[in-house]
Amino acid sequence: MSIKTAQTLVSEAMQEIKTISTDDAYKLLEENNCNLIDIRDKTELDQTGTIENSINISRGLLEFQLDPNSALIQNGIIDLNKETVLFCAAGGRSALAAKTLNEMGYKKICHIQGGFAALKNSKFKINK
Repeated sequence: MSIKTAQTLVSEAMQEIKTISTDDAYKLLEENNCNLIDIRDKTELDQTGTIENSINISRGLLEFQLDPNSALIQNGIIDLNKETVLFCAAGGRSALAAKTLNEMGYKKICHIQGGFAALKNSKFKINK
């Protein structure tokens, strides 16, 4: 039995999912065409701040919070007609999460290359 490394899983996910730049993500957000979802944990948010206009759903709860019957979707907080853009700290968790959401049937799903580390050096505003 051979167990895959986390890096192997991320590499496989990267081949199946859409990756966008921070500039592309900013344009989508500016045009109100995306749900920007930060999948980092609360500890990370407390340490580094949050991206303005992002919604935090920690990785561990993502599938449950983005279930079609969840309150976020039923109450229109997440709009399934818009691109759902994920990010984490560096891009590994968001790649795996995007792959999982693809498997759930999400079509408009992508993640930001470089994650929060890249977002810090972009046009996005950080709330401390």
